[in-house]
Amino acid sequence: MKRFTLFTRQLMLLMICLAMGLVAKSQLQGFGLQNEPIDISTDFADFKNTYYLADSLASFNPETGQGKISYKRYEYVTRMAFNNMLGVLVPVEQNEFPAAEYAGSPELPFAIEFVSPRTIRIKAKSGFEVAPDQESLMLINGKAPVDKSWKYSKTATGHQYTSKFGKVVIETAPWHVSVYNAEGKLLTSTIHNSDMSEKTYTPVLPFSYVRRASDYSRSFAATFSLSPDEKIFGCGESFQSFDKRGQKVVLWTDDANGVQNESMYKPIPFYMSSRGYGVFMHTSTPITIDFGKYFSGANSMMIGDEALDLFVFIGDPKEILSEYTTLTGKAEMPPLWSFGFWMSRITYFSQDEGLAVADNLRVHKIPADVLHFDTGWFETDWQCDYKFAPSRFADPKKMIVELKKKGIQTCLWQLPYFVPKNSIFPEIIEKGLYVKNNKGNLPYEDAVLDFTNPDAVSWYQGKIKSLLDLGVGVIKVDFGEAAPANGIYANGRTGFYEHNLYPLRYNKAVAEITKQTTNETIIWARSTWAGSQRYPLHWGGDAANTNTAMSATLRGGLSLGLSGFSFWSHDIGGFVQKTPEDIYRRWTPFGMLTSHVRTHGAPPTEPWEYGEDFTNAFRNATNLRYELMPYIYAQAKQCSENGWPMMRALFVEYPDDAGSWLIDNEYLFGSDILVAPMFENGTSRDVYLPAGEWIDYQTGNAYQAGWHHIEAGDIPIIMLVKSGTVLPHIELAQSTAFMDWTKLKLKVFAKNGETATGLVCLPETKELKTIEVKNGALVTDPYAGKVKWEISSYNK
Repeated sequence: MKRFTLFTRQLMLLMICLAMGLVAKSQLQGFGLQNEPIDISTDFADFKNTYYLADSLASFNPETGQGKISYKRYEYVTRMAFNNMLGVLVPVEQNEFPAAEYAGSPELPFAIEFVSPRTIRIKAKSGFEVAPDQESLMLINGKAPVDKSWKYSKTATGHQYTSKFGKVVIETAPWHVSVYNAEGKLLTSTIHNSDMSEKTYTPVLPFSYVRRASDYSRSFAATFSLSPDEKIFGCGESFQSFDKRGQKVVLWTDDANGVQNESMYKPIPFYMSSRGYGVFMHTSTPITIDFGKYFSGANSMMIGDEALDLFVFIGDPKEILSEYTTLTGKAEMPPLWSFGFWMSRITYFSQDEGLAVADNLRVHKIPADVLHFDTGWFETDWQCDYKFAPSRFADPKKMIVELKKKGIQTCLWQLPYFVPKNSIFPEIIEKGLYVKNNKGNLPYEDAVLDFTNPDAVSWYQGKIKSLLDLGVGVIKVDFGEAAPANGIYANGRTGFYEHNLYPLRYNKAVAEITKQTTNETIIWARSTWAGSQRYPLHWGGDAANTNTAMSATLRGGLSLGLSGFSFWSHDIGGFVQKTPEDIYRRWTPFGMLTSHVRTHGAPPTEPWEYGEDFTNAFRNATNLRYELMPYIYAQAKQCSENGWPMMRALFVEYPDDAGSWLIDNEYLFGSDILVAPMFENGTSRDVYLPAGEWIDYQTGNAYQAGWHHIEAGDIPIIMLVKSGTVLPHIELAQSTAFMDWTKLKLKVFAKNGETATGLVCLPETKELKTIEVKNGALVTDPYAGKVKWEISSYNK
């Protein structure tokens, strides 16, 4: 009866919210509302502002790579032609007084630095900086390393630096910085005013910075060239079109309230090009990038910062990701249990309910490793005070112990916002642990914890540690996207610089206290910025329960993987309402073939609530994942070491396959399994296959490269294995805690006589090993008899 009452309570709350229109909606851009993403592009097309266009190299020291750029001053004026009014840039005289005290055409610092043989750093300043070159939280070591391998040579028009992977050419007048690969192909180049004004009627803002008339603040527009057929990917967990070419992308951490709009929980100031380069915009300010939307040949990175700091990486997608994550950090390897199934809903309200769900998982033989308690484990739902409700959790420590005996870890929800009715609100105010407004008061009604304040971090980590000491395995790091944009932070900076960094500080605080307490690196977080990939893992937010939300979820995951994140998950079936059974049935195997897997959202999410047939289908998909755990764990280890995504776009593995760059509705799960989810009801779909032979995991049918119309198997998904692959399996267990890693099964997907290879990583050693099988036998045993191998062919 108690369970029925709790379920009824949740359902009634949801229905009331729907009836009153209180369900959260997406933050549309252009309404001028609180926490609306800041699009700074309008500042670069404002008749009141002054624009300084990079014109020529005033000075340069080849030994240090430092010099100065001469900028010319421009403003917008109108010009009418044939009844069409245009806004065009024209040179203007300086407007300061006394004129002798200020530069009309300033010469300002510029530098070229080298981080590695593949990585170039371009720096520019728009004025004096009080404390330049401070340590950066976004960089793994606070500062970028310096590489001395690049060779300098003087050219007829400027300067050149060369490494074995490419070259950088600096032209003196007109000023350009051009990046080439090792074969001499131009990858991209800065755009000078003469490149546009003399060659097109379209007014295009070249490489420049703006000085705003409203407050004299400055921001850069780093404008670079785009080439024909060039494609752009990344920018974080973007749910819009996969290829960003032709889009305007706003990078501002936002509670997107869904996965089908232009806002992002996880914007990342990084992208890669199909042309063979990537760019990291090293800043935490708002960024708007016009990837050829306004003018198809120009990529304009409009960066809020008054100093410009770009890292350019040369290589193929894997090389670019490795370089970027070497700079900003690679994901630590999460614990084995995190790769198991996470059971959740919004929300379980009591100890009895949680234990009953765990019992049902075992009764229905559905493998699971985590049980998540969302917003209802406090005395008042959503009111986070870091205490189990005594009225509903008689002995939380005992509950956690009982769950662990079943092989199930406990996950708890929380957030960094505190309502005035919260019992710990007065303490936060008294100790000054909150983000302040200009008066020193609260910017919102809620107190938002200030993670730039060491005392706030210490206080907060103490609350988290008390839960981990109880035996809790992982903390859900929810929200974090609403740090006040106009707030004053303890480090003296405003939200213009701190808003986007807030998720990184938040992720870091929880991950570090978790590692310190449990010796495991694991969180379950929603918001991010550059560097957050160091603290796995993150999930995809509040998807609708629809086919289009399912497909958008995949695009978001692929984009985040192309932004340096190895591990990612999503709510199977969507979050908003009870999931329709057909969508839940198709979404389940998609979730099971993602780096991490969780069901979550409006109740019910438990498979047995959908009946016996659905429960059987859900169990089959879960069993598939658990039997593949050695493959999943080994691929995860390889991704962690290299900065690659577990769920990756086809072109990551096949950059020379032109068709792979066009695919956004299938993916590679690790290096060897191609997955094509079923986004609509049906039994088959079109699938594109890169070079080589591919073998259907469920049916054994073989396919060559190209387009095919393929039937899904008994599990409603298409799953193909690259020929020449050894997939390690393990005996099915109800938890990863009960798996026997001394006995592994090797399933060989190869023709007779062909050598097949794969990867294995034992949790005990965490060392990645390569295995080879030929003619049904191991070529060499990487574990020298410590593992008993059972070898079989896919067609037997």
